[in-house]
Amino acid sequence: MTHSRDVVQMEHSWTNARLATMTDAGLGLIDDGVVTAVDGRIVYVGQADGAPMVAQSSDCGGRLITPGLIDCHTHLIHGGNRANEWAMRLDGASYEEIARAGGGIVSTMRATREASEADLVDSAVPRLDALIAEGVTTIEIKSGYGLSTDDELKMLRAARALGKHRNIRVEPTFLGAHALPPEYKGDSDAYIDLVVGEMIPAAAPLATAVDAFCEGIGFSPAQCERVFAAAQAHGLKVKLHAEQLSALHGSALAARHGALSADHLEHATDDDVRAMAAAGTVAVLLPGAYYFMRETKLPPIAAMRRDGVKIALATDCNPGTSPVTSLLLMLNMGATLFGLTVVEALRGVTVNAAAALGLSDEVGTLAVGKACDLAIWDVTDPAELVYRIGFNPLHQRIKDGQ
Repeated sequence: MTHSRDVVQMEHSWTNARLATMTDAGLGLIDDGVVTAVDGRIVYVGQADGAPMVAQSSDCGGRLITPGLIDCHTHLIHGGNRANEWAMRLDGASYEEIARAGGGIVSTMRATREASEADLVDSAVPRLDALIAEGVTTIEIKSGYGLSTDDELKMLRAARALGKHRNIRVEPTFLGAHALPPEYKGDSDAYIDLVVGEMIPAAAPLATAVDAFCEGIGFSPAQCERVFAAAQAHGLKVKLHAEQLSALHGSALAARHGALSADHLEHATDDDVRAMAAAGTVAVLLPGAYYFMRETKLPPIAAMRRDGVKIALATDCNPGTSPVTSLLLMLNMGATLFGLTVVEALRGVTVNAAAALGLSDEVGTLAVGKACDLAIWDVTDPAELVYRIGFNPLHQRIKDGQ
């Protein structure tokens, strides 16, 4: 390649690879494939006989290359942990007993409020590193454990700081409507007034999206709709925790507002699924929480397939219901617990996860013009990434061509 005006451009090709491009309805496999990047953007994807000549190249030895993995739903930043509460549950304590003892989300809220921004970053780095070590190049990180304006903003700043501490794309999501802080003493409408009137305007420069927890133990559909209206008035995308524990039709509400995603969805109905399909709202499934909470009601996978809803998978990394830092494990759990195919699982952490973050034009497939985010694996069969448990075959992770 030649370039005018003596501008030095970074060129690199990855050759002799099996590519899973994710650019068609399946895995988009290309044998004897090459990916070429200039200045961190993909300029060629295809077979070797059509590839451009560049000065630098890496022979991948026949290894599989996928897009860099995307964890599109996490609560990675928080103070403390709740291992002791989990042990109490194993000993027979109920959620009510744990809550009365000061546990539950209130305990995480207190620990998060007490932590400095630097403390939150430092404690999150090991969790982030575990995901990076499995080929994750893009991650969504929610606030939602501060539950006051200052502490929610602190969490969002910490999320952005993580993107500077590590070579990873971070999408910060504001989740002020996650739970009712104890100082509001049951007055959830007053707290939503704070969320929409003060928190969202303050969070808008730091967040890319707004989320809420639509549930009997969270906030009503009407309250979530107020959150959506405020978010969209400030130019923020929306998404929703919906139908995890009961059928409140939050996913249909999210679809009416053009939400990027509705997440959990164990109790979603056919009408909810049809609404999501019509709106293009992605279904983000969270098998780690399903497993950890010993749930038994499966998300309506067959209805999602029937109506063409995009399915994504994520860790839901959080201290209370999904202390998971392995997206590869979610591939296997998505298959074994939810019955996803290999194609569905792998698309769920690449192209569909990108759609769940509104990043389809940037990441999620190996395609010309997109960021050169790659995961190079010591396997040739994509099924191995879904089949194995406790096995990390990552050979190399490339973010923006490096």
